[in-house]
Order: sequence, then C-alpha cells, then structure tokens
Amino acid sequence: MRTHRWAAATALTCLALSGLAAAPASATGPSSEGSAPPVLDEAFVRASHQGHLTEIAAGEDGRKHAVSPCVRETGAALVRDHTRMDASTKALAEKLGVDLPPAPTADQQALLAGLMAKHGKAGYDAAWLTALAGAHEKTLDRIDTQLAKGKNAQVIAAAKAVRPIVASHLDMVRGGTCHHTSGPKAIHAGAGGQSATLAAGVPVAVAVPVLAVGGLVVAAGAFWAAARLRRNDNR
Repeated sequence: MRTHRWAAATALTCLALSGLAAAPASATGPSSEGSAPPVLDEAFVRASHQGHLTEIAAGEDGRKHAVSPCVRETGAALVRDHTRMDASTKALAEKLGVDLPPAPTADQQALLAGLMAKHGKAGYDAAWLTALAGAHEKTLDRIDTQLAKGKNAQVIAAAKAVRPIVASHLDMVRGGTCHHTSGPKAIHAGAGGQSATLAAGVPVAVAVPVLAVGGLVVAAGAFWAAARLRRNDNR
C-alpha cells in the first residue's frame, strides 16, 4: 500500500513539474461575461481541469505500459486531446477569475495508483480500458449536467465544444474494449491554399510526389518555350 501511495504521489509531482497544474483557490460571483461564474459553473471548470489532468496522466501511463498497440494509440490520443482541452480550460479559468486545483481528486488519484499497481501484469490493458471507460462516462454526465443547468454562457459554450471529443474517447474504450482506429494522415482544405487534390484529403505520401512531378513538368515546359523563343529571335 505504501508503494502504491508513493507511486501516485510521484506521478502527481511529475504533473505539477510539467506545468499541467495551477495554484488552488476558490472564486464565485455573479454570472456575466468576463466575471466569475456562479458556483455550478465554477465547479465545472475546476472539475474539468482535474479531469484533464487525470486523463493526461492515465493516457501517458497507457501509452508507455500497455501491451496492445490499440491501447497505446488510445493513450497517446488522450494525452494529445486532453492537453489541448486543458489549455482551453485554463485560459477560460483565467478569464473568469477561477483558480484551479493543483491535482486530481482523491478518487482520480486512486484510479491512477490502481493502474500503476498493474504495470507489467497480464491484466493491465483490460484494467486500463475499464477505468478509462468509467472515467469518460462520468465526464459526459458532468458535461450534460452543465449544459442543462449551467448559467454562464462562456462555460456552457466550453462544455458544448468538448462534448464530442469526450464522446469519441468513450467510443474508443466503451465496454472495456479498445476500438481506436487511426486513418491516413492527410492535408485538408485550408492548408495554405494547396491544390484541389490536397484539399480533398489525399494522403501526403501520394500528394507530395504528385506535386513534385507536376512542378517538374511545368518547369520543363517553361524551359522549352524559352528555348524556342530564343531560336526564333536568332532567325
């Protein structure tokens, strides 16, 4: 038991040192743009931050210690997405004057400690998927409560923005089974005004060589035209 507590404390210390946590405090106030939100809205912002810290730590743990490539990829996706969402949460908290807790809740710390206790054991992947499925179900419930009962427009908008991402995470681990899939990397519309081929989402591995060949053809044509003009001038 002491070993598990020490491991959990070490993980949370790493979170704090990596800049994922903020200073603790509490702030309440009237609901209006730019002012502190009421208690429910403030509680949602604080809980969101703690949830992100938990998912980042759990995702990193799964990425490093899972046996299944699917679980490792899912862990990496959680780290990426929750890091981005937490950055937005911290920006909103600063704007509204809501101070954030420095670490996950006691229950969330227990979840992380339980995962660390299974490092190197056959049941790690299954335990990770089950734990993350439960965590995302709770997060979706919290988001839906905020959408139904929240008062502050900015906090409601933030909850609405993250809901599809959290729902997609739950789909990856639903039922304690890994469902993560990763498609080909592509450049979509708006990527620097590239050609229609790239805008349509053609994989980079295909599109880049095509563009390179096309560029050579254009350059060769220009060279041929210039040479012909020079010949005509000499006549």
